[in-house]
Amino acid sequence: MTGIQALERAHPTLPMKPGLEERCEFEYIRHGTQCLIANLEVATGEVTSPSVGDTRTEVDFAAYLDTLISQDPQGEWIFITDQLNTHQSEAVVRLVARYGEFKEELGVKGKSGILATMASRAEFLTDRTHRIRFIYTPKHSSWLNQIEIWFSILMRRLLKRGSFLSKEDLKSKILKFIDYFNQTMAKPFQWTYRGKPLHV
Repeated sequence: MTGIQALERAHPTLPMKPGLEERCEFEYIRHGTQCLIANLEVATGEVTSPSVGDTRTEVDFAAYLDTLISQDPQGEWIFITDQLNTHQSEAVVRLVARYGEFKEELGVKGKSGILATMASRAEFLTDRTHRIRFIYTPKHSSWLNQIEIWFSILMRRLLKRGSFLSKEDLKSKILKFIDYFNQTMAKPFQWTYRGKPLHV
């Protein structure tokens, strides 16, 4: 979740009263943005190993995955992500190859081998024979990724009406909310869509 703004309301929010909704000040002081990298464990509904920082580069994402995979380096990992370029980057391919003890030459980014193109990197990362692999949601279908549903919970429960004094304050409140969510609200999402299947 990128571009989370640390907005401080210029004046205090007026609380609810009988017949009146809570009223937030429309003027604000902008303190910058933060990026949240997180994943949702679909079996428990918990958000695990969140990372909040200034950027979401391929190095940031690979470092996040490294932290996550190192919790069970011999385990099987399946990541469901959208098709963002950082999810199909050279750094991610190198990380997966290292953990998977992949012995073949990876090539050179933009020139040869697995690293040649985004398509060749995605093909390597989605290989079903690897114990660490990715599943990419179709374009314009990120709502299929359950972390996106959780991001909307974070937006509605914390960010929408929040007031944050700094980027550090925003980061602290996001991490505290995640702890609270995991302890009190986490549960697997139940899909309720019953519409017609899509035909191509």
